[in-house]
Amino acid sequence: MNTQFAQVLFGSNGGFASLILRIPVGLILAAHGAQKLFGWFGGYGLEGTGQWMASIGLEPGYLMALLAGSAEFFGGLALVLGLLTRPAALVSALTMLVAIFSVHISNGLFMSNNGYEYALTLFAVTVALTLQGGGRFSLDGLLQKQVGGTGLNRQAVA
Repeated sequence: MNTQFAQVLFGSNGGFASLILRIPVGLILAAHGAQKLFGWFGGYGLEGTGQWMASIGLEPGYLMALLAGSAEFFGGLALVLGLLTRPAALVSALTMLVAIFSVHISNGLFMSNNGYEYALTLFAVTVALTLQGGGRFSLDGLLQKQVGGTGLNRQAVA
């Protein structure tokens, strides 16, 4: 693997801050994704979520539910583990932008009116993780050491 690409993908100077952001936000996203995909935690599953998404103009609803649910569920799990943190956080951030502008923006800021404050918070954290990376307490950090640091001998690759 190209060490420069590995550095961009896995590298991070973050420490505890990345860990503190990744774990709760990853769990929250994974739980919301599980609602959409599997109907867990009081969710409606793919069929119900797909019908709702179609009703608000996100067509085809089933596909949009699958995409949003997968981004949240698998992206959330990836954030918890700190595995491919940057791509997982980026996809999650884009998913939150869609949620903000397709569902919440017309309701104002506050959650009490189904506003966008919560989605905006998740967006801000996932953008920060996209920029920061998973930190040294992540699987990305371990992979970076293997690929970019001591684990991969450049002469052996060449």
